[in-house]
Amino acid sequence: MREPHIFIVFGATGDLTARKLIPALHHLFSEEGDTESVLFGVSRSEFDDGGFRDHTMEALRSTHADEQLIGDWCRKSMYYHSVGTDQADWTGLRRRVEEVEERHGLSGNRVFYLALPPKAFAPTIAGIGASGLVDAPGWTRLVVEKPFGHDLASARELNATIHEFFAEEEVYRIDHYLGKETVQNLLVFRLANVVFESLWNRDRVDRVEITVAESIDVANRARYYDASGAVRDMIQNHLTQILTLTAMEPPATFTPVAIRNEKVKVLGSIEPVDPACAVFGQYDGGDDGESYLDHDAVAAGSTTPTYAAVKLHIDNWRWQGVPFFLRTGKALAARRTQIAVVFRQPPVAFFSDVTSRVTPDRLLITLQPGEGFELCIDVKRPGTRMSVTQIPLTFSYDDQFGPIADAYETLLGDIIAGDQTLFVRADEVEESWRIYAPLLDSDLTPHTYTRGSWGPEEANALLTPHKVWAIN
Repeated sequence: MREPHIFIVFGATGDLTARKLIPALHHLFSEEGDTESVLFGVSRSEFDDGGFRDHTMEALRSTHADEQLIGDWCRKSMYYHSVGTDQADWTGLRRRVEEVEERHGLSGNRVFYLALPPKAFAPTIAGIGASGLVDAPGWTRLVVEKPFGHDLASARELNATIHEFFAEEEVYRIDHYLGKETVQNLLVFRLANVVFESLWNRDRVDRVEITVAESIDVANRARYYDASGAVRDMIQNHLTQILTLTAMEPPATFTPVAIRNEKVKVLGSIEPVDPACAVFGQYDGGDDGESYLDHDAVAAGSTTPTYAAVKLHIDNWRWQGVPFFLRTGKALAARRTQIAVVFRQPPVAFFSDVTSRVTPDRLLITLQPGEGFELCIDVKRPGTRMSVTQIPLTFSYDDQFGPIADAYETLLGDIIAGDQTLFVRADEVEESWRIYAPLLDSDLTPHTYTRGSWGPEEANALLTPHKVWAIN
């Protein structure tokens, strides 16, 4: 149940708020006819309520929403307060929040959303706690954007700061990949369809590949990216979250606690990654583009990887001996996020003559673009000769259901409803950093790859002989 509340966004004038949060919240409030809840923006910008409303309306115009409706929403349900570094600013913020709650007859339910740079997380959480904003008569919920630290030590430090003022049940660490319909449907796909769950193990699966490929480069994020790299930016969070949902055991009950317990068990079954089981890459300019080192904010001679491929194993009963490959990169051949479950070959090669080509059955789960599933199986070509080819059996969310909600809209709705299923728990964050700690401390030299390719050729060596990536 979604109760009336005040949704406080720190970093309210930033890009994330304008592109994702404001449109998602407007659609949520409009869809449910919520005229009681309030959006309250906080940042250092010197706006008043009117200036922030104008700023917000400009962001909403790009969604082609009705001008009259967005104007009414902004005027009736939107407020703003500027906060600097002084404690007096925080005291003033608390008083203003209380005034707005009283004006709208709200009961003290508060969401604190940190749409901020990571370095601002800890001081903002401390400011919220010290000002008394957490001492509300209703419920309080803290939402933290990734990255959750930059290594294991910093993740533990951030969790300690959070837990000084918030119970873990009040914390929502948000990873927008978990809001995608196909990610959520992984559990339904496996557990509601016995034909797949019975195959979901080491007896039938040869390997699992998880790829998050981006065709864009890092030019507009070069300063941040050069201090982070592919492992911190994508593998430790997005790809690992997808991994846990793909590999987890069926939970005892379909509850947030049970599901998140199983995800943590998967991570606890993975040994820290040996650098010998990883390949780093960095894109060059190719024929007509900038190389990574050409970007203005990149340090001269930087060895920050823009590509990473990692091989790991889950040492439990279900997955023992099955390799999992995680792969991500910038300036690659296409924008694609997919899971490939590659099944074992038949034990006897009946169709191994020169006129046939039998390939392993594959299940491709596409998260973007075009969410859906593709089961690739072998069939006989028509004709008198025995010739085998592989065809896809496909399902597309767009074709079946039409446009689906943005991931942020799904996750924001869950935050307001108090459902933590799709959010990352403290121990989950720390376990994931533990797994990749050796890679963060390694001196692996990134191999060069050409813009528009699928990464460095050296990454193919991670696969066992005579195999190619299932996702290309």
